[in-house]
Amino acid sequence: MTKLDELVAVLDGKNVVIQTHNFPDPDAIGCAFGLQHLLKTRGISTRIVYFGKFDKVTFKLLTEQLGIEAINASDYEGSEDDYVINVDGQKFNANFTDLIGHEIACIDHHPWVTDYKYAFTDHRIVGACSTIITDYFTENNIPIPRDVATALLFGIKVDTQNFTTGVKEQDINAFAILNELADQAFLLRLESNDLSIDDLRAYGAAIQNLYADEGLGFVHIPFDCPDRLIAMVSSFILSLDCVDLSIVYADRNGGLKFSVRSELTDFKAGDLIHLALQGIGDGGGHPMMAGGVIFPDHMEDLGEAPDKVIRQRFLTVFKKLRGHD
Repeated sequence: MTKLDELVAVLDGKNVVIQTHNFPDPDAIGCAFGLQHLLKTRGISTRIVYFGKFDKVTFKLLTEQLGIEAINASDYEGSEDDYVINVDGQKFNANFTDLIGHEIACIDHHPWVTDYKYAFTDHRIVGACSTIITDYFTENNIPIPRDVATALLFGIKVDTQNFTTGVKEQDINAFAILNELADQAFLLRLESNDLSIDDLRAYGAAIQNLYADEGLGFVHIPFDCPDRLIAMVSSFILSLDCVDLSIVYADRNGGLKFSVRSELTDFKAGDLIHLALQGIGDGGGHPMMAGGVIFPDHMEDLGEAPDKVIRQRFLTVFKKLRGHD
């Protein structure tokens, strides 16, 4: 049996929901859209559901041009009997809010952190979750429609930062397949229209609020903004010659949302944020990039100078991981 066969077998004729991580990025959207088409070829209809919100620029382009239908959880009326497939994340992760229904399956490319027992799991450490879904198409000889190929390829390009971070051989193979099928003109539109005027405020905050120490660059964006934008600002800060590792965080629902980017190879960015936020939040990710949150009910633990406390937490863990303490 292929992985798709195994997944179909556990769905057992139930109503099926595909849930992305909160505030879904292009990879989460692409792999959900691709999986929805795959299951449709097996006679299974699904709905894509998410918590939070999409980045407004990318969401509008993707949904209008590719016909992706996704439901915000606030508008979703589900049932306890629904079967839920988690994609691009895992149950109990900080960026995965519980959805009504039974989480039956998980397809993810992040380091495995949950102790939840799914009936079906496909976990692979690759650059993008969309790469795994592309493999489902090829190993089952299912043709990839142009709109699906475009969404999958865009997801892979964004999650690997245009094939510069976390790239595996499987991602390259997926690119070779999708690049021949995708709408290249639309991909160019997506990549060239990725920022709105309001997004420039985040870059302004980065320039004004940058704090650098020991090669670490810290930025607090004092307002909410999409995960994608936080990650972009983090990559921007990493490009500075005085910064080897960037920690960017923005206000989010009374707490903080983090993005970490690293050029260092002697420890993992995911380990750094996991340890730095231990007890007040949660975090994890890949060796060169990671994300996390500080929960709203722990913000008071940061005292009257939260930025200073956050910097000290990261610097302390950073020194320990590098054997300087």
